[in-house]
Amino acid sequence: MKVRAILVAGGHGSRLAPFTRYTQKTLLPLHERPVIDYALGTIRRAGIHDITIVANQFIGQIAQHVGAGLPGERIHYVMEEEPLGVAYALTLARPHNEDARLLVYFSDNITTVELRDHVERFKSETQPPGCVLLAREEADPRAFGVAVLNEQGAVVDIVEKPATPVSNLAIGGIYLFDERFWSFLDDEVASKGAAFSISDINRRYVALGAAELLNVGAETWVDCGTPSSLLQASIMAKEGRLDPTPHRDATR
Repeated sequence: MKVRAILVAGGHGSRLAPFTRYTQKTLLPLHERPVIDYALGTIRRAGIHDITIVANQFIGQIAQHVGAGLPGERIHYVMEEEPLGVAYALTLARPHNEDARLLVYFSDNITTVELRDHVERFKSETQPPGCVLLAREEADPRAFGVAVLNEQGAVVDIVEKPATPVSNLAIGGIYLFDERFWSFLDDEVASKGAAFSISDINRRYVALGAAELLNVGAETWVDCGTPSSLLQASIMAKEGRLDPTPHRDATR
């Protein structure tokens, strides 16, 4: 099976205003390179060469920076004319990605976690392998989908943005999905409408016992969606803490 990537870089970026009035948030700097380079680096080191980038009116700036990609890559650019939510952004990318397993990557997220082994498994398994959900411990996970674990430590549910979190394991931003993703998306959008969140799809996989929780642990995962977190990530980049694992291909 093919594994392709959808890099979601849409929305207004209102938390990073006024800078996002003039450029897309993924082009804001993390020390010496823009945010999108780190996201693309993770995707590329995972061995994925077919990437769809969904972005707003500044997609031309992204295309000017990324271009046609590296040799052997296919980069598709899709414009999100209005920020109508996650389901809408993913649906725009659907024509390029319907016959593949997917890495869905929300561009605010920077991680040192290497996904190559998981992607290789998704390429090679003949039966649908389910989904892989990245999770990290958060002191205040209320802004995320939060994992509910049983006594054995397996994920049994996901609660979206709970007022009172049942755990400190936040899920959000980077996901691997098998070929059932689009049918699950159709079902959940038809059921939830505007209330849809990607946690609804994750819960479908959890209910089937087909979700693997990948706890980031000692690795790094930073959400760069606010000025303070962007500053934190920039400091980490300057200190070399966002560099890829040395034995991996460091091509960004």
